[in-house]
Parts: sequence; C-alpha cells; structure tokens
Amino acid sequence: MRKGWGSVARRGASTVREGTEHGPDQDTPDGRRRSKKRTDEFVPEQFVRVDDRSGPADDRVRPPAHRAVREPDELPADIAQELATAAGPDWNFLRARVSERMAAGIGAYERERYRDAARILRTVVEAVPNAPSPRELLGLCQYHQGNWKAALPHLEAFGALTGSVDQHPVRMDCHRALGRPKRVEALFEELRKGSPDPEVLSEGRLVLAGTRADLGDLEGAVRLLVDAGAGRLVRNPAERHLRQWYVLGDLTERSGDLAKARDLFLRVHAADPDAYDVADRLEALGPPTRARRTPNRSRGAR
Repeated sequence: MRKGWGSVARRGASTVREGTEHGPDQDTPDGRRRSKKRTDEFVPEQFVRVDDRSGPADDRVRPPAHRAVREPDELPADIAQELATAAGPDWNFLRARVSERMAAGIGAYERERYRDAARILRTVVEAVPNAPSPRELLGLCQYHQGNWKAALPHLEAFGALTGSVDQHPVRMDCHRALGRPKRVEALFEELRKGSPDPEVLSEGRLVLAGTRADLGDLEGAVRLLVDAGAGRLVRNPAERHLRQWYVLGDLTERSGDLAKARDLFLRVHAADPDAYDVADRLEALGPPTRARRTPNRSRGAR
C-alpha cells in the first residue's frame, strides 16, 4: 500500500453515530450515501507544473501537500516496477498506455475525484489484474462513492495479492454498511492477528465498536474501546487519539453518561477546537451541572 492512500480511506472507516452528518460520521457509509453529490459530467484531469506558471503566487495551481503534481505519463518507480512484474512479457506492449492511465488515476484519486479515478483505473485493472496497487486504489474509489459491494472484490484482491491487512478497516466498514456484522467481527480478528500499524488497528476497532452499537450493544461498544485504552489521557495526542475520544464521547453520551462524554469532547476541543463538530457537541451538552449544596441545618439552630 502506497503511503497516503490507505490513511485517506481509513479516516472514513471509524464512526458509530448513525443518522448524523457531522464529525467523523460524515465519512461513514450512511453519511456518505446521504451527502455525496454525484454527477455524470466528466472533466478531464489537468496537470499543471507549479514552477511553469507565471504571475502572482495566489494564481498558481498548487499540488496537494502530501505529493507533487505529476505529468500524466510520469509514474512512481515502485508502481511502474509492480505493474511490469504483474504484466510479465506483455509489459512492453502495455507500458505506455497502462503507465499513463495509472498516473492519471492516481492524480484523480488525490484530488478526490473518485468517480473519474474509478473510470480510469478500471482499464488498468483489466489490463493488469494481478497488480496490487490498481486493485487497492480502485477499491478505495468505490468505497468513497458508497459502492460497498463493488469495493470489496478489489480490496479483497489487494489483500490476497499482498498479504496486507492495511485495508481491513475499509473492508469492515463496507460489510458494516451491508449489514454483515459477523464479517466485521471476523475481519477484525484477522486484523488484530496481523500486527498492523497502531493507526490501522485503531480504525478497525472503531468500526467494530460502531457495528456493535448498530446492534444496540452500546455497553459492549464502550467496553471494547475503554479496554483498549481509547479513553486514556495523552499529553500529545495524535489524530487517532482525537478520533477515539470523539467516538467514545459519542457512545458515552448515547448511553447516558453525559459527564464522561463532556470530558472526552473537551479533550478533543483542547487539542483542536475545529475538529469535527466538537464545539457544537459541547454546546448541545451545556455546562456541567453543579452539585447543589445542602444547607447545614444544625448550625445556628436555637
């Protein structure tokens, strides 16, 4: 898995609050299915080199922060080698067309133009079906569009070709959206045994907690996260800690523990006041309820 691809998708594979349109839940299957605006209009990719542009800096087309804009025929060496290995003797014939399409698909994906990217990447998968990267990226494109059934075969093929569990949280989220809680549980067991990166394991655990909450087991969902240390206070929290606190806060609020929910949302707000909709959640909870003092009737009694 190329760095940056999975993390983009995994940020959408970790929520528990059904029927809302805020916070991490904007990236849940239900949330994206409701909010995604699709269009049949196809706008070709435009590749512009920043250093070739003249004029004021504000007029320049800047590349995404995590990767520079490339010309459509420029492909990272590792992916080019992967495609060549998978294609075998046919690579000499396929090289020009497949390299160009793969680069264009990567560019469209990085601009979050998932429909265009999927259309481009299908041609790459058809030409080189045993290459892991096109499979992974096409699966993620389908996932971001809410095409859960269409995403699964490609993500499963990626896992089979590489032995990687990095996309297990995304697969879990697809099965959750399709109402398959047993598959979610089974995939989490595979993920846990695969010794993944902590961020990947955390995302998988959040999807599992969401699945259990979907089934009405709020207590079990909370216990799953608490037992894994999701509620632990961290001095310098990473993004995964904020997501864990937010989701755990949501679950505890739904289970009736408003004081704990407020504490968790306050942690998120202290680390990043603009994170999700945490400011609105805190406002909705209102200020902490102060304990009423009981007067001491014995004092001053005559």
